[in-house]
Amino acid sequence: MALRLYYHPLSSYCWKALIALYETGVPFEGEIVDLSDADARERFVRMTPLGKFPVLVDEETGKGFPESSIIIEYISMKHAGAAKLIPADRDLALRVRLSDRFYDLYIHDKMQRIVGDRLRPAGAKDPTGVAKWTDELEVALSLVDRDMAEGGWATGLTFTMADCAAAPALYYANQVSPFGDRHAGAARYLDRLMARPSFARVLEEAAPYFANFPRE
Repeated sequence: MALRLYYHPLSSYCWKALIALYETGVPFEGEIVDLSDADARERFVRMTPLGKFPVLVDEETGKGFPESSIIIEYISMKHAGAAKLIPADRDLALRVRLSDRFYDLYIHDKMQRIVGDRLRPAGAKDPTGVAKWTDELEVALSLVDRDMAEGGWATGLTFTMADCAAAPALYYANQVSPFGDRHAGAARYLDRLMARPSFARVLEEAAPYFANFPRE
């Protein structure tokens, strides 16, 4: 197997890479890494010192790629005949990359910060930070409402890398604080994403791990 993905089924950024791989149909071998296992963590950190998921290794070339967006860029570059997650048109490609950054930085990141605070011990929580991140998340979701008012995908009629980014960001944001009653456009877009076969498969594979997600 030429491509090996090191990941965890509950990791939101791993979902982003998995959606892209399932969309393209590019063959790969998945290797789940349990960071709670000391030996597994040590091996993983030797490969990628920051210890962050996901990592894609091209075993034919010996090259490794961290960061979900870079993984998708690599898949798109190496398998141009597969699903066009990044358009060939340069202007459209910039739109996709901008939308990808929007979902990662303004929804995904804020959601993860709130979840991270829930995992802190009682004396180390940051209510001021949570209030700030929650407000910023609400603004970002309002922009999704605007952009999704007429349906479609993140940057138009074609499913792209931006939608790979949007799916885990919106799914987990909705778990953190259900937004259907406040952000109808974002909620309808999330429904479309969850019905996409690639994302439905990711959710099915993650289901056994959902009990570990801190909902409060």
